[in-house]
Parts: sequence; C-alpha cells; structure tokens
Amino acid sequence: MAASKIAKAGYPLTMELVDTELPKKSRVKISQIRVLSTKRINKKIATASEEELPLIIEGLNEIIGD
Repeated sequence: MAASKIAKAGYPLTMELVDTELPKKSRVKISQIRVLSTKRINKKIATASEEELPLIIEGLNEIIGD
C-alpha cells in the first residue's frame, strides 16, 4: 500500500512516531508487531523515543487483551 494511502487508524492499532530522523511521517503499526530473528534485520532505521515506547507497549497489551 502506498504511503499516501495508509489508513489513518488510531491508537491502539497505529501510533505516529514524532521524534525520529526519518524523512517522512512514520507510524508504528502496533497490530503488526511480531517476533523477528535479529539475523533477518539488516539495519536499524529508527528508534522509538522513551516517551513513545510505553505507549506502544500499552497499545499492544490492549490488542492482545492483557
């Protein structure tokens, strides 16, 4: 899906990252978080801020019903 067509689903499904050095607006698709092997990750492109990480975890917990 093109970046301009990304659904504007709200929290807890997605959360916009505001404190990144990425060239475009970026969102965490919380509903798509899954376990990945570190061997499959080529390079780190961004990091969630210390303020954003607890919100991401809270959204994930809402989705899984914890």
